[in-house]
Amino acid sequence: MTEPILDDGSDDVLLGELGLDALGARLVKMEGRVFFRFAGVVEAGGLRVPYELVPPQGVLAKPSKWRKLERDARAALLQERVTADVADALNASVAEFVDAISAQCEDANLDPVVFLAPLAELKTSEPASFLFERIGQRVEHAIEREAEERHAERTKQSINLAEYPDTFEVARRMPRRFIALLGPTNSGKTHRAMEALAKASSGVYLAPLRLLALENFERLQAARPHGKELAVSLVTGEERRLAEGATHVASTVEMLDTRTRVEVAVIDEIQMLADRDRGSAWTAAVCGAPASVVYLVGAPEARRAIEALAERLDCPLEVHVLKRMGPLSMENTAVRKLRNIQRGDAVIAFSRREVLMWRDMITEMGLSVATVYGNLAPEVRRAQAERFRDGTADVVVATDALAMGLNMPIARIVMTTTVKFNGVEEEEISASLARQIAGRAGRYGVHEEGLVAGYDDDTHEVMRALLREKLAPISASGFMVAPTLEHLHRIASVTGETSLSKLLKRFVHNIDVPDGFFYPRITEEQAERALWLDTLSLSVAEKFMLSLVPVSTKVPSLQRAWEQWAHALAKKKICKLQPEQTDLYGRNLQEVEDACRLYSAYAWLAYRSPEYFPSVEQAQSLARTASERVDSILHAQNAASRKKHDKKFGRGR
Repeated sequence: MTEPILDDGSDDVLLGELGLDALGARLVKMEGRVFFRFAGVVEAGGLRVPYELVPPQGVLAKPSKWRKLERDARAALLQERVTADVADALNASVAEFVDAISAQCEDANLDPVVFLAPLAELKTSEPASFLFERIGQRVEHAIEREAEERHAERTKQSINLAEYPDTFEVARRMPRRFIALLGPTNSGKTHRAMEALAKASSGVYLAPLRLLALENFERLQAARPHGKELAVSLVTGEERRLAEGATHVASTVEMLDTRTRVEVAVIDEIQMLADRDRGSAWTAAVCGAPASVVYLVGAPEARRAIEALAERLDCPLEVHVLKRMGPLSMENTAVRKLRNIQRGDAVIAFSRREVLMWRDMITEMGLSVATVYGNLAPEVRRAQAERFRDGTADVVVATDALAMGLNMPIARIVMTTTVKFNGVEEEEISASLARQIAGRAGRYGVHEEGLVAGYDDDTHEVMRALLREKLAPISASGFMVAPTLEHLHRIASVTGETSLSKLLKRFVHNIDVPDGFFYPRITEEQAERALWLDTLSLSVAEKFMLSLVPVSTKVPSLQRAWEQWAHALAKKKICKLQPEQTDLYGRNLQEVEDACRLYSAYAWLAYRSPEYFPSVEQAQSLARTASERVDSILHAQNAASRKKHDKKFGRGR
């Protein structure tokens, strides 16, 4: 609100006496200031724009100070500040500003009058430059919004997820049929699928884990379906064992070759369609596996989803629901005491620390222990499992890594807890995971039945309830689709965007998802990595590749290595493994495990950018050495605990 400077209007008279009102000047008191502003009109940018603005040094004093000034002092200050030169300079700056805003608005197809109106309407004691800045920001934001809407629309037009299956040209052009083999653990479903695969003239097995790919690679090698060996290749993100004239491939699901036709494909653990981070790989496999017959192997709760996909892809579907080949039962009571752990048990915990703690407690009771947890390389897990299989180890202590891919003669599953850290907080495990873990008990042909128990009474009762719980079917829509480099290049071509973070956001938020059957998905880790990678001088393809390197950002040494690789690629420097990265001497178990993961991650990168990461063979050799070192450390720790037990009870074994 403006007020006259003095109630008697003498200041207005003073302006008139000094002839300053002819310049369009007016004195105002507002916002705790006495100031003057000029009113005028400019013609610029094809517009006629009125204004009423405060020039630089337009603020004269605070009202209290102004009132104390004599009339002559006020006149002198006004004559000093309110001049024709100041008025002309303000007019010129307004004209220049109007011209610039008009040009910006014309380029962006915006109406400049909307933005320039405040030059006359917004009453403030701030100088004109302040108002210019605010209007400029509004125009920039409007241009950004308009560009965002335009780019969003172009992105939507460039990618329609309803057409996702059509991007797999070979699969789309060939007749395919699906055979679903669904059942619990120990129902023989994988055995049936692998038999069909081995008998086929060509085929591919797609696994959720390197360990499963390796096991079934060897399984196919050992098969003699027509009285002769099969030529089989192993392809994972970190390893290639390519057989000459290979007819069969065992592969991790992300490494599916969608261009080479085969007779049979086996997609294992099909219920992982619902996995938040990796479900997109199963979506791609179902849509893109170029096989005449595709076996979908997994849990019964995937049936509805499989039926929906088969209908959408117009593929005939046979569904076979298999039953467990041996009964699975809860023990009458909890285990309760360590001395009740017995030979043939698998003791389950949900962290590496807990697994090692239980291992030490059990070995100190006189039992030998094999150890399995997620941080171990596949080779180590398999070596540890073999110790249990051949009887060298009495008990296996494991995380839920045991639930997938390790076939062992387990008589009883003993749950130490039913609570697991989900990355954010501790929560009770799902009924499906409880059933998958429990199902490892009672190997068909070895035990008459499988037994399950909780270590304590609470865990025992929770497991009983979880195994009784009816499993909800996984969703029959919203199948996850991850961005490909082709997707990102397509978005970049219509938006001009080069930021990986922004391209990923556009993929998630702007592409066309007409019915929600297929749905865009990126992982939180990839989104976080993209922000950091955008600070480096890398192409979209390079940033995308680096965002997918399978290395944990939660382990400082691995995070540092990943950052070093990214910096090296940005500088186009050849990056070999550093001496400190290759020396395993004197490292503890955790450090050797992390080193093994580092070598595997380097090998993954080397396969995709060999010109800058040439040490693939060295990385694989070091990974094997590190795996052997981990296995020997675990064996030595186990032996040390056994020795402690024998010494305590005064006997050898």
